Amino acid sequence: MRWWSVANFVSNAGTWMQLTVQNLLVLQITGSAAATGLSMSVQAAPALLMSVLGGAAVDRWPRKLTAAVSQAALAVIAFTTATLVALDRLDMTTLMVLAAVTGTVATVDNPACALLGNDLVPAEDVPSAIGVGALVFNAGRLAGAALAGVTVGFLGTAAAYFANGFSFLFVTAVIPFLRPAAGAVRQVTGRADRRPASDMSVREGLAFFARRPRLLALAGVTGISAVFGRNYGLTLAVLVTGPLAGGAGAFGTVSTVLAAGGIVGAVLGARLRRPSVRLVGALAATGALLQIVAGLSPSLAVLLVLVLPMAVVESVSDTAGTAVLQTDPPAHLRGRVLGVWGSVGTLWSLGGPPALGLLMELAGPRGALITGGVVIAASIASGHLLHRRATLATSVTLPSKDTVPQPTLQTAA
Repeated sequence: MRWWSVANFVSNAGTWMQLTVQNLLVLQITGSAAATGLSMSVQAAPALLMSVLGGAAVDRWPRKLTAAVSQAALAVIAFTTATLVALDRLDMTTLMVLAAVTGTVATVDNPACALLGNDLVPAEDVPSAIGVGALVFNAGRLAGAALAGVTVGFLGTAAAYFANGFSFLFVTAVIPFLRPAAGAVRQVTGRADRRPASDMSVREGLAFFARRPRLLALAGVTGISAVFGRNYGLTLAVLVTGPLAGGAGAFGTVSTVLAAGGIVGAVLGARLRRPSVRLVGALAATGALLQIVAGLSPSLAVLLVLVLPMAVVESVSDTAGTAVLQTDPPAHLRGRVLGVWGSVGTLWSLGGPPALGLLMELAGPRGALITGGVVIAASIASGHLLHRRATLATSVTLPSKDTVPQPTLQTAA
């Protein structure tokens, strides 16, 4: 698990380095901010339709082999891009194609690597392993963003892509030496059923997700939070530079505090032993209330005081939700459930920022934060009340068979 965490830190740092540089590269080629956003959408779009297929592949193929091959494929894409940049042969069309291919490979790589990490610890320690993964992700994000500027400044844009390629190769080299822990949930890759994955596997994963109330509740809480909150890079940027009259430096400070809060939350999330959807909902509601207060902040100093707990609550909630998602399904369905989640999550990530941007246009940054927080808190409270009412209704004791006429029982059945 230590080796896997080190490998993931290196890989995350390389990925965030490349993402940072890619945005700068698109601006250099096109001079258009819209084109930059388009390149990000093109890379994310394959997950919308193909994540369910990627999850099915993860369930049907040996996990270590799947993760190693997908990491190697991502390395080839990074090296190809680096070579084209170094030779000054990269145009916008080629960059979009490479971004789309990267997004396609990621639909297999993401669930494979997530579940492979869970195999390295006993089943009862999976929530902690997910928390460690969140910590590594946030640390790699900070390191990658910082290294991007240094790398481009001293070695050029192509060097960042080469570095990311080598980070994928490092993960590929580590995977063969990983061994499942005693007591870990083992993957079953039996091939007794020969029906194609596109027919049996995907449909089975979708059916399980649709029939599982706690997964649907988790999707509802996460979705409403993703659309009306969490996009702090957008809402707080407008709030800081607008009503609070701060500059780019002030927003940089806010971003640093958000990142620090994410790391603190990941550490706390790693200590969770029994995460639940109820805990995720409570944390999301708490974050919504903090968001409302942040929208009322009279000064940057007050906002900075609120930003840290907002980031901590968000990070712990994410860790708890991921733990539920990865431990609730049976082992043979976890890849497919993660695939369904990847498709749903992509829908939120693509639709959330435009919806929030429209809300800010209508209500301003303060109004968007306050309205979003109210919507999140009210939705979670309503869902809790409905669930409690349904639980009370089903817990009512039915009359015994001796006191109810038989025709009534037959009719009810």
